[in-house]
Amino acid sequence: MHSASLPLAGAGAAPWYTHRWPWLLMFGPAFVLVGGAFAGYLATTRPDAMVVDDYYKQGKAINQDLRRDRAATALQLAFEARYDPASATLSGSIRSAGAPLAAPIYIYLAHPTQPAKDLRLLATPDAAGHFSLALPMLERAHWQVVVEGSRREWRLARSWSWPRRQGVEILADAPEAR
Repeated sequence: MHSASLPLAGAGAAPWYTHRWPWLLMFGPAFVLVGGAFAGYLATTRPDAMVVDDYYKQGKAINQDLRRDRAATALQLAFEARYDPASATLSGSIRSAGAPLAAPIYIYLAHPTQPAKDLRLLATPDAAGHFSLALPMLERAHWQVVVEGSRREWRLARSWSWPRRQGVEILADAPEAR
């Protein structure tokens, strides 16, 4: 037998790139490469606001917050506030051992994902412990509320899902309901 009489493998077959199966098999790895490149781009161009550079300093700050929480417990503090979107006001009261607290307080509303939307408010309660503040439209979010004395000697903190809950009430050392 001559080698010329044997049929050649693939003789008369179309080139590989004209078939769909090689392309479908290459689609998966190509998709992974594009997705990985995009994830790498996002990781290098977006800052991570959740990462803390100095863990020791952060730990010391947590201990200070715990001391301030204990001070709020000793004063038997109770804070309540309600946001009215119609009048764009945040109003409420603060009490110490059941008596009105007429000292200035700071109210921090921390946005869950965007620090630029955090709000820092100074409230000066009247003799009855009531306050009212103008507040532009409050965004629908799961806010972290921190109430502090004007000299940061005590602290109350709790989460608040507005508008699911119209108001927020914080009692010193009260367990947080989820």
